[in-house]
Amino acid sequence: MKTETLTMPQLGESVTEGTISLWLVKPGDTVKKYDPIAEVITDKVTAEVPSSFDGVIDKLLAEEGDTLQVGEAIVTLQVSGGSTEVAATEEEIPAVKEQTVEADQSMKKRYSPAVLKLSAEHGINLDHVNGTGAGGRITRKDLLKLVESGQVNQPDVVEAPTIETVPTPAKAATEAPAPKSAPKPTMSTTEDGDIEIPTAGVRQAIASNMVRSKQEAPHAWLMVEVDVTNLVEARNRHKDQFFKQEGVKLTFLPFFMKATVEGLKKHPIMNSQWAGDKIIQKRAINLSLAVATQEALFVPVVKHADELSIKGLARAIDDFSKRAQAGKLSSSEMQGGTFTVNNTGSFGSIQSAPILNFPQAAILSVESIVKRPVWVNGMFAARDMVNLCMSIDHRVLDGLVAGQFLQTVKHALESIDPDQLALY
Repeated sequence: MKTETLTMPQLGESVTEGTISLWLVKPGDTVKKYDPIAEVITDKVTAEVPSSFDGVIDKLLAEEGDTLQVGEAIVTLQVSGGSTEVAATEEEIPAVKEQTVEADQSMKKRYSPAVLKLSAEHGINLDHVNGTGAGGRITRKDLLKLVESGQVNQPDVVEAPTIETVPTPAKAATEAPAPKSAPKPTMSTTEDGDIEIPTAGVRQAIASNMVRSKQEAPHAWLMVEVDVTNLVEARNRHKDQFFKQEGVKLTFLPFFMKATVEGLKKHPIMNSQWAGDKIIQKRAINLSLAVATQEALFVPVVKHADELSIKGLARAIDDFSKRAQAGKLSSSEMQGGTFTVNNTGSFGSIQSAPILNFPQAAILSVESIVKRPVWVNGMFAARDMVNLCMSIDHRVLDGLVAGQFLQTVKHALESIDPDQLALY
């Protein structure tokens, strides 16, 4: 027998770490290659990690709730092999483990979502907790022991959060000024009744991606108004029969996605990405679809959306929405998007300025459909109107082509005929 080590896999293009949410095995269990051994949560997805070998689980190298970097060891297995290989592996393990612990010391403050939640609930200052996890990490069990022992209110365990405030003039005069190249941020102080919400995992990843997008891509913004009266009538006519036949609700979103596809076909430069010294115009039309849950925002990708009918798009939307709520989207379903559609109208928004889904060059927000009086054929008439708002990367796209794209989408939507609606 010889020992093999499984490491934290990279579950997405930009994923750098994962949190062990649930172990599906224990030491002594026999597993086959591709059997799931753990559930891992990343900033993008919850996924099962499979075994790479046939063998017997030797040691679990992380606790549930631990957050590990991609490439860090998570479990060891005993697999078939020669005795020489066993000896070599056993000699290497202590050195590897020592290096891992030493490296982890610099990441002791990478708290898991479970740890952050418990610390917030019980007012525990994590700076004063000694972790027993790998590399000194604080685990959920460490906090539960503190809570059970009744020590959470002792001064040496819990202290008021250290908050940086703006120094008084007298104090500032005696202190050396911070370097201009790296000023310290000024944070708000907390008062009685305030609630501090720790951020980690998905929320931290969203924050990082949004900051990168705003810092690197010069955003420009456009909006057009679209008369979707015919679309509303067409959808109302067919929604009940569609649901009975397909078991899926017929929402407005697949119609907007279909019109977006028409726009991308006619103006392919909109389906592009900035790549430093060049622009990459993508051949495939893969629509990223923003799906919000109470905890996070997921962006699964409808691959080859130009090959799908309204029915196909409706099914894809329904499937992604249900699995996002259940945390069952896979990492592969989050990758490869070329253009993003954001359904901000679902929560009543009538105008927005979306942030680009980096490195894509454009994102379209579909706002809420509102009935308004509109001047038509020499008189006012009640019409169903919607705003389409779009942000673009001005390095890739100019206002002319972006405006032409929006006009194509507008024309496609306003040309819908309720009597000749093609759903299949």
